[in-house]
Amino acid sequence: MLGPTEFRDLVSGRRRGLAATALRGLLGIAEVPYTFVVWIRNQRYAGRRTAVHHANVPVISVGNLTLGGTGKTPLVKWIAGRLQDLGLRVALVSRGYGAARGELNDEARELAQALPNVPHVQNRDRSAATHLAIEKYDPDIVLLDDGFQHRRLARDLDIVLLDALEPFGFDRVFPRGTLREPVAGLRRADFVCLSRADAISAMEREAIRKRVAKIAPQTAWCELAHAASQLINTDGATQPLEQLAKKRVAAFSAIGNPAGFRHTLSTTGCEVVAWREFPDHHVFTPAELKELGNTAVAAKAELILCTQKDLVKVPQEKLGNIPLWAVAIEMQFLTGQQALEQRIETIARKK
Repeated sequence: MLGPTEFRDLVSGRRRGLAATALRGLLGIAEVPYTFVVWIRNQRYAGRRTAVHHANVPVISVGNLTLGGTGKTPLVKWIAGRLQDLGLRVALVSRGYGAARGELNDEARELAQALPNVPHVQNRDRSAATHLAIEKYDPDIVLLDDGFQHRRLARDLDIVLLDALEPFGFDRVFPRGTLREPVAGLRRADFVCLSRADAISAMEREAIRKRVAKIAPQTAWCELAHAASQLINTDGATQPLEQLAKKRVAAFSAIGNPAGFRHTLSTTGCEVVAWREFPDHHVFTPAELKELGNTAVAAKAELILCTQKDLVKVPQEKLGNIPLWAVAIEMQFLTGQQALEQRIETIARKK
């Protein structure tokens, strides 16, 4: 089974050779029926042949055009906080991908730590989850996490994130690329936000913006940076980011796009001496955690680093007697903050 980076190396064409070419051909064949099913589904909603459910409160959706790892969670945190600042009661709704039965998944547990006063309902049927959240918690507004492809629930604001490191999924739909649907789907978006925009040049950002504007001229645009802010461990203790300067670190992640985490680490001044990737939402076994600790010891690492999404699944202060810390991320707007705030405030006034 290919890891996240290996899969991207394959579908991007970076992986060369006869075997890689043949495998891309097979994935291209599999892409055709997947894309056709997505097209049929979208056509049914566009033609109103499939019913759309309307909630009794406004709904804001934050979603992706590509497979996970675009940095939705920091934006969800920011929007929830902004809504609370406006005096609104907020409920979160998500699918709960990768969660064990009756439990919250890693993203929900991370959000619960950051937003302890915001209830979160997870259900594959986001429409049913929204109605349950309204009935149980009486929110003023529902925030739908990863909801762009969920067409059954009407929403008042559709926000789509594009990762600057991989904005258009190599222009191929899964499994040949990382698009969940063709890029024309952006026409349904109200806002397109370029995450990790600080990772590329201003010229590259402008090229992406122009392409989005050509596909979906009615959408608003914003650019986000996901900057490392501090270190945090499983007990909630924190350390300033400066602690990483010139430190030898071992790092691991189980997120959709590990390249984003690698970029974050590259901005902290640390030296990554060991690196391990796991599939998105991976649940770590005791043997894997022991192996991570042993690898860090062998590499003479001074610290072990992971994402906050990973840390909620590893309730340990140390691995292999080496301190384990997560890198906390703080979202910053580069452009478009005022426009997005105004749109959110308009929805708040509707309530």
